[in-house]
Amino acid sequence: MIKKREKFLPYCLPMIGEEEIAEVTDSLRSGWVTTGPKVRQFESDVQNYINCSHAIAVHSCTGGLHVALTAMGVGAGDEVILPSLTFCATANVVVHRGATPVLVDVKDDFNISPEAVEAAITPNTKLIMPVHYGGMACDLKEIYEIARKHNLGVLEDGAHAIGITYQNFKVGSDDLVLQEWHKGVNSAVVYSFYATKNMTTGEGGMIVTAQEDLANHMRILTLHGMSRDAWKRYSSTGSWYYEVIDSGYKYNMTDIQAALGIHQLRRLDGFIETRQTYAQMYDEAFSELEEIITPVKHPDRSHAYHLYVIRLKEEALTIDRSQFIEELKAFNVGTSVHYIPVHLHPFYQKQFGYKRGDLPKTEEIYDSIVSLPLYPLMSREDVEYVIEVVKHVIQTHRR
Repeated sequence: MIKKREKFLPYCLPMIGEEEIAEVTDSLRSGWVTTGPKVRQFESDVQNYINCSHAIAVHSCTGGLHVALTAMGVGAGDEVILPSLTFCATANVVVHRGATPVLVDVKDDFNISPEAVEAAITPNTKLIMPVHYGGMACDLKEIYEIARKHNLGVLEDGAHAIGITYQNFKVGSDDLVLQEWHKGVNSAVVYSFYATKNMTTGEGGMIVTAQEDLANHMRILTLHGMSRDAWKRYSSTGSWYYEVIDSGYKYNMTDIQAALGIHQLRRLDGFIETRQTYAQMYDEAFSELEEIITPVKHPDRSHAYHLYVIRLKEEALTIDRSQFIEELKAFNVGTSVHYIPVHLHPFYQKQFGYKRGDLPKTEEIYDSIVSLPLYPLMSREDVEYVIEVVKHVIQTHRR
């Protein structure tokens, strides 16, 4: 019999060190609490880490996606193709632009299906918006080849993607832009630094692109559409004068957020290494359980394991997914489900006519998935406890 742990193991917690705390304190004491020098440093650090030409800090990944869609010309009458197996923000920002989200199916690795993308293209299609689900890149080569063929832009939702690689290059890197299959496509990537992500600034995000004109436009849009260096008016080198040259948003990152990000970025590779180690522990432990399908891996890309998502073979169990989650909770193990597909939410069904049955692979996956706790703040003992509990629940309810 398992000895139940006394303290609840949350599904996810951020790992904040003393360096981050000291940097935030320094920002508070400096008087720079909004967009300032630490934001610029953080942007520069991300550029160097990713090897990209331009990095634009924003207050959230959602805001970054909205800004990028605007700068890439998406508006009323346009269609944007994206996977339904994603957080609602991916689709919401398309709606905010007055465009239509065209929700398509995914593959067994939970990433968008290139075949489904190709089939969904119409004369109104403006952009493809793939999501790098769970910390593993989607089929970028195939997606960009489709985009080139149909003269479409690509906006990558990289909420889970900071630090991951595709064909040995980091997602968002200029090295990928130079690949033959990528050349000439209008593109950008947006990362998330939300509290549960690969690294965190509490809330926050970063847009990266190789295109200077696009970057300049997006930077202006992040702060009310004001001229590019308007933030400098608060410094000794600045001026009271500014010009509004576009109808922009209030999506700028603060120095307090960036203070966290500067040190989180330095620790990111270590965070990912820990996640990969724990994922391997899960993989090995669950390989002997026929009732569980572990995450798919591909040899041409790395996996950050922002999410560790198992699939339950419910036909082999006497309990369903909801009961499985409750059983783990009874043993003080937190879990989650990523995600309720966008096309199953009431707004998207009412507004765009989606219904269950439209995307069979997405629904098949959704009905069986459970996200297990996996984050650097966990100890190996925590991981081993989760493994023990999962095995116990599976063995207890095996048909």
